[in-house]
Amino acid sequence: MTFKSLGIILAKFIGKVFYDKKYLTGKWFEGKDTGWNFVLKNFIWQKIFRFNSHIPFPVSPRIVIAKNENLIFHPDDINNFQSFGIYFQNYNGKIIIGKGTYIAPNVGLITSNHDPTNLKQHLPGKNVILGEKCWVGMNAVILPGVELGDKTTVAAGAVVTKSFIEGNCIIGGVPAKVIKRL
Repeated sequence: MTFKSLGIILAKFIGKVFYDKKYLTGKWFEGKDTGWNFVLKNFIWQKIFRFNSHIPFPVSPRIVIAKNENLIFHPDDINNFQSFGIYFQNYNGKIIIGKGTYIAPNVGLITSNHDPTNLKQHLPGKNVILGEKCWVGMNAVILPGVELGDKTTVAAGAVVTKSFIEGNCIIGGVPAKVIKRL
């Protein structure tokens, strides 16, 4: 038995004990070691050092997820939680990530802003919905109430303030606008 196979056996044990099994399925876990490597890589940070300890699936300690109950995604897309700097601010609204969508590092997905008349309070939350097979580039920010249609690409550094429901496009800029139709 190799060191690698012992690691996978350990990861499967850790996964069964510490994570919700519904997230330990799909393309990263079935027939591949990648998902089990996610478990091993994040376990100590999540369950021992308590970074993102409330999250029921393997997630990088360099990501912030405010409320996992308000985060909806397909298990095939658990790779989106292995990067760094992604900020899922979803206390007061849901973030729904369509299947096959990729989120680059340092992206902000925000469901609620501060009330400009009273910074101690937040405005009511609005859901953020990303369609299927979208790509959100590095350092992009998606603000409350935005919905992106399928196959929407968000350019790096874009600030998305309104919805692009039609999809099949590349958007970018501050504020984001359609750059190209696909």
